[in-house]
Amino acid sequence: MLTAMELFQRHGYEGTTIAELTRAIGISAPSLYNAFGDKECLFKEAVEHYVSHDGGASMRALRQHPGGAREAIRAMLQAAVQQQSGCGEGRGCLVVLGAANCGEENQRMDDFLKEHRQATIEAIHQRLIQSQAEGELSAELDTQALACFYATVLNGIAIQVKDGAPADALSAVVDAAMRAWPEAVSLRP
Repeated sequence: MLTAMELFQRHGYEGTTIAELTRAIGISAPSLYNAFGDKECLFKEAVEHYVSHDGGASMRALRQHPGGAREAIRAMLQAAVQQQSGCGEGRGCLVVLGAANCGEENQRMDDFLKEHRQATIEAIHQRLIQSQAEGELSAELDTQALACFYATVLNGIAIQVKDGAPADALSAVVDAAMRAWPEAVSLRP
């Protein structure tokens, strides 16, 4: 699965051919179809593998960080920088880049990845709502807009990694994004 995932990450869904997959995996086309069904099924499995392993580092950081929402968001962004920059070739995130600008015949793959990206926004949003309930953020704050902002920064990191941005420059982006954090709520009665 790792080999297929790396090919899809490097070339995207449309740019990865069955011939490349069979050659890299070391099986025939009929064996690939028997094992995975088709390229679409293999791509979905590769994405799920990516999300549940290294590609899920940012969401794990968001969900598992013991501090407040601000620290969890920072940990999420830093995990993305570390994970994506640390893969050597600077491939960026498979969920963000795997099916960008698909042709109409492959729209299902773009929609599949869009669902994953929407789930990221929702996970961030839920963490922000929790933070509001805990009094860390103002009840009047538009948490949906803030969630979209930080998801956009997260997705932008993937694009910057793909374009070869160095990790220290991306860490500076994380710092800049965190300066946009809303001012603390006064907890005085």
